[in-house]
Amino acid sequence: MITSIHPANATGRAGEHHGAPVPGDGCTTRMVHPEAIERAERTLHSDEYYVELAEIFRALGDASRAKILHALMAIDLCVCDLAALAGISESAVSQHLRVLRSLRLVRNRKVGRVVYYSLADECIRALLSTALTHLDDPAAANVS
Repeated sequence: MITSIHPANATGRAGEHHGAPVPGDGCTTRMVHPEAIERAERTLHSDEYYVELAEIFRALGDASRAKILHALMAIDLCVCDLAALAGISESAVSQHLRVLRSLRLVRNRKVGRVVYYSLADECIRALLSTALTHLDDPAAANVS
């Protein structure tokens, strides 16, 4: 059950609306729809879940990490290879990989004295693939 009210509904009575619409927010009539909110609320997870989700997107928000992940979509690579591809130091790559490992976005395997990194699973591959497809989609650029 929803206990908070929409800021525009200062009286707390469902269905009432007050004040002028806020430009650009899409609502011309300010009102809360309790049934819709309750339906959406049933799909939500804990706040901690969204903190972890936000951390994943924050990690992807770094261009070097995004480049590292994109390279790992094609082939498993070692730190030296990733540094050469990303144009950053091996130390910087190691720090990025530490973040990516902590978020379970990459995993490693040792072959002799070389440690190779790969994407952690197909979910990460799908997430990256979707983001890359979105960037390459000319229709996505025309959304206003």
